[in-house]
Amino acid sequence: MPENPSRSLLLRHRDFRLFYVGDVADQFGTSVTSVGVPLLAISTLHAGTFAVSLLSMFAWLPWLLIALPVGVWVDRTRHRPVMLASALASLTLLASVPLVGGGIGYLLAVTLLLGAASVFYQTAYRAYLPSLVAPEDLAEGNAKLHGSASAAQIVGAGGGGLLTQVLGGLHVLFVNASTFVVSVLCLVSIRTKEARPEPAERVMRREIAEGLRLVGRDPWIRSLTLFGAASNLALMAYQSILPVFLIRHVGLGKGAVGLLVAAAGTGGVLGAFLARRVAARIGTARATLLFEIGFALPALFIPLTTLGVGVLCYPVGAFCVGAGVVAGNVLKSGFLQGYCPPRLLGRLSASASFVNYGTLPLGALLGGTLGTLLGIPAAIWITTAGVPLAGVVLLLSPLRRVRDLPDTPLSAETPTEPHLFPAGA
Repeated sequence: MPENPSRSLLLRHRDFRLFYVGDVADQFGTSVTSVGVPLLAISTLHAGTFAVSLLSMFAWLPWLLIALPVGVWVDRTRHRPVMLASALASLTLLASVPLVGGGIGYLLAVTLLLGAASVFYQTAYRAYLPSLVAPEDLAEGNAKLHGSASAAQIVGAGGGGLLTQVLGGLHVLFVNASTFVVSVLCLVSIRTKEARPEPAERVMRREIAEGLRLVGRDPWIRSLTLFGAASNLALMAYQSILPVFLIRHVGLGKGAVGLLVAAAGTGGVLGAFLARRVAARIGTARATLLFEIGFALPALFIPLTTLGVGVLCYPVGAFCVGAGVVAGNVLKSGFLQGYCPPRLLGRLSASASFVNYGTLPLGALLGGTLGTLLGIPAAIWITTAGVPLAGVVLLLSPLRRVRDLPDTPLSAETPTEPHLFPAGA
């Protein structure tokens, strides 16, 4: 059994603390790379708008290709070894780039493989936390992880542009590789014994279908998943061409881009801080609508970014969007971990991610295509407008009619049984 500390003392939980530190290190390095790699492609490899968008597409394409079987496989095994293997693979891949010194083709290949490792890691990560802390500490744990991840991303994004200038685009990837060393050491040091899933005669195709039915038939999970898919399509569409917009259209330098991205990222910290507090006052369903729709409207400030005072339009718009996204993720994570039986959590996570993250490569492709055909300014206007428009999905869902998301867990019975999906629930 995991320890059951007071919520305010969760960071005194040794194994959660190790998990927390490893995740923060991973998020920091990933954020450095998310800024450094596009800058490397633009400034060193002289990649065009479409090639830069392909980097974002390849990073998320594995969610569309392998998320469903990975979710089933993760449910069949212990989660921490999966996370360890994924972290080690990511470390090796990142360290290989400056050693090989490849061009855009090699960078795209590494990005694709890193995305595949991330599918395994993230699927296991979401299913692992409930086995590490007590159920009543899940909400606090999710808030701490999301908040600190946002803080690490701020520092990483701010340093990404500067480190790219100092170290060079290729060598900055050693920074990310070193953070996976920290992640591996933290995961190895966790002492909590993870129960091995009970062996059973299983058919992968049937289990994949169970996960998809769980997402498709439950009105709460379906609504949140479809919203995530629509929102991610718009978010990735503008983010995939954002470096080109800021550098080539607005006229900012690499260091300035990193600092602006870091300033915008502080919204995520605020969102993690506010999520549970606002939900306690107005309800989890209403708070979800507020953060996911109300905080998305300022995305329309982003296309107004210019040199001078106008440069503030990007951080203001992105700050609000980031706050809403992170707060929504905190509330959604807590809901799903309490709503879904543990034995189905890997499948649910992978099936929802297949739909949610499957639109990310499509968004990157959309952004690159619009930027190439219509020009960067028009593409930024179209794609940022899609961010608040995605909220229509939630306005048409059951969330609009209730104060709180359900807090009663789903039946632990197999999801093939009809009573798990009551009509009109």
